[in-house]
Amino acid sequence: MPDIRLLTATEARAAIHDLCEILADCVNDGASVGFMQPYTSADALSYWQGVVETVETGGTLLIVAELEGTIVGTVQIGFASMPNQPHRGDLKKLLIHRSARGKGLVRLLMEAVEREAARQGKTLLVLDTATGSDAEAIYPRLGWERVGVIPDYALWPEGGFCSTTFFYKRIG
Repeated sequence: MPDIRLLTATEARAAIHDLCEILADCVNDGASVGFMQPYTSADALSYWQGVVETVETGGTLLIVAELEGTIVGTVQIGFASMPNQPHRGDLKKLLIHRSARGKGLVRLLMEAVEREAARQGKTLLVLDTATGSDAEAIYPRLGWERVGVIPDYALWPEGGFCSTTFFYKRIG
């Protein structure tokens, strides 16, 4: 049974190796999450160090899925920093290592992050994902509403333009 939990900054710092492995695996598998191929765990270190800093300041919730003592999945909620958006959170970097896919971790991570965001007083979550990706098909099944698509919003990790689909979900 997977262990799904919210990490403190100290726990996130201790888990940084696993988090780097997950991000590198997903980017090298073609996930459009902001990074280009080739991408290594060493490349991911500065990204995760920044996440740890925002976890420490309360700007990010970091939830992980652990199987047999190894973190194999993760998702974040970033809290909107503008004064007129205290109710909103941005879902970021839902990542599952290829070795752990097909075990229901996406649903468990999403349920946990939505619960925790609601506990923190958030009532609206937003996200964006690569149009046509496997991830795009997941969110409607979890109750997220599709808003629309922006063409050529980003690049695929191997190059070439990628359209982006935006979603929202009311929680709490």
